[in-house]
Amino acid sequence: MKRKARGRAVNGIVLLDKPVGHSSNQALQQVKRLFQAQKAGHTGSLDNLASGLLPLCLGEATKIAGYLLEADKRYRVECTLGTVTATGDAEGEILRSAPVEGITLAQVAAAVQRFIGEIEQIPPMYSALKRGGQPLYKLARQGITVEREPRAVTIHALEILRFDGQRVELDVQCTKGTYIRTLAEDLGEVLGCGAYVSALRRTGVGGYTEDQMVTMAELEAQAAEGGPESLIRFLLPMNEALNHWPAIHLSADMAHYVRQGQPVQVPRAPTSGLVRLFQDQDRFLGIGEVQDDGRIAPRRLLHG
Repeated sequence: MKRKARGRAVNGIVLLDKPVGHSSNQALQQVKRLFQAQKAGHTGSLDNLASGLLPLCLGEATKIAGYLLEADKRYRVECTLGTVTATGDAEGEILRSAPVEGITLAQVAAAVQRFIGEIEQIPPMYSALKRGGQPLYKLARQGITVEREPRAVTIHALEILRFDGQRVELDVQCTKGTYIRTLAEDLGEVLGCGAYVSALRRTGVGGYTEDQMVTMAELEAQAAEGGPESLIRFLLPMNEALNHWPAIHLSADMAHYVRQGQPVQVPRAPTSGLVRLFQDQDRFLGIGEVQDDGRIAPRRLLHG
């Protein structure tokens, strides 16, 4: 006998402003409890020391979480010059220090330019990457360092927001998989003084921006006042996460065949790539993909 799922069938995306000091999973579980949702997942972890945009997928939205993982990201990061730490951030043991007097804004600007475009990064030991089934950060805590292969990432834009002689604040737009701590450390190496991340805030994921976020305090206050049902106003439609893909509107007959797992021919459809599938005008069905023969096949469909 199938076990009945606990909680409510809540479907949609919450753009949480994750507070500093919370892990991404702690934040996820707290929001899941507030919504009393049956199912929830996040779209890529933020470090405990980082704050900002953490898209949380509830219910059927968990089926598209993987696509948000692939999205570009945007960060505001403060790098403190003159110190290198074991972890690349403020939590790590100080390994060495160097004077920063005499470093000018012009020097920082020239160094920053070297990181714009496609670059290679060596993943930090304090990361969730696995070696032999073990996360690297667990090995690092045991004092073990292993060889890591460089990875190609792209920095789309890198702008200096503030420089006070020791701390430089940057606006970073980058591809998924970019390590901001590594970027800070590499910038410090170019400047010859070392650097670490002293503050980090994610401000964008895909098409989502920081002005769309809701804080944990706002969710808690609303739930206390109106119950979990009143939190519905903070849910964003699932298809908005995929707005960069074309929308395909299917007739009722075509939608029927797609739900059976069969590809369909759609007039004036794109010739390649992933698409959003709708029945008629606004009922979101899920994700499709254009096949070599031009037909559109279902790839990830929602229930209901």
